[in-house]
Amino acid sequence: MKDYDKKLTNPKDAIGSKKLPLHLVPDTLSIMACPSFLEGALKYGQFNWRIFGVRLSIYLSALERHLKKYKNGEDRDPQTLVHHLSSVIACAAIILDAEACKMLEDDRPPHHPTSELIDGMMDHIAYLKDLYKDQNPHQNTHKDSLWAPEKVHPNITKSITPPRKPRNSVLLGTRRGGKPSGQD
Repeated sequence: MKDYDKKLTNPKDAIGSKKLPLHLVPDTLSIMACPSFLEGALKYGQFNWRIFGVRLSIYLSALERHLKKYKNGEDRDPQTLVHHLSSVIACAAIILDAEACKMLEDDRPPHHPTSELIDGMMDHIAYLKDLYKDQNPHQNTHKDSLWAPEKVHPNITKSITPPRKPRNSVLLGTRRGGKPSGQD
């Protein structure tokens, strides 16, 4: 191979390619986590966990509550309009950050062989799937709900961005100028 056939590369490429590839993390992650961190900063002060420390169980419980609400059809907190997955991200990030700063109190229950139990179920799961391989029942989802979630729960949206909060005058049923809406 001749010298002119070789691809010219920056010498930094060889070094940089061995470092943490932060470019792989989607910007959506930090953008969507921001409202949760802002809410926390406004309520408790920014980076409070680095000063006071946190108990792992508190953040695991909060993470699970947000995840269960999202799983069951509620996209956003009804009061703050913060996306529940944003709160899940924030809880996980605080746990990791507190652990890195040695400010995490690990109060998980005593060890349980959960991984072994899960892995040990693989053969049984395969057996059940094979046993019912000829069945094809409808697998119900959120779309099959008897109630219209978007009408009953206005914080369930199709959009990842929060709906705009109405101004106070709209919330109170009045327009600018103090006149009740619908009366001119």
